[in-house]
Amino acid sequence: MRNTLGDLNNHLFAQLERLSDEDLAGDKLTEEIERAKAVTSVANQIISNGSIVLQAQKFYTEYKSKDLQKPKMLEG
Repeated sequence: MRNTLGDLNNHLFAQLERLSDEDLAGDKLTEEIERAKAVTSVANQIISNGSIVLQAQKFYTEYKSKDLQKPKMLEG
């Protein structure tokens, strides 16, 4: 499975659309709100991880030398 930040964006907008469903009420609305909280939590972790990778790449690019090895996470 290969996901991208674009896929994450699509999932977040899909979740927003589900929350915007005016026919959603009661227990179904409560379930969707809980699902949205879970999605948001995971999305925040993905975004944080992406930010760290970006910072590492910038650092690597700025300070690369023969002695500095690129982290494996940045290779893929």
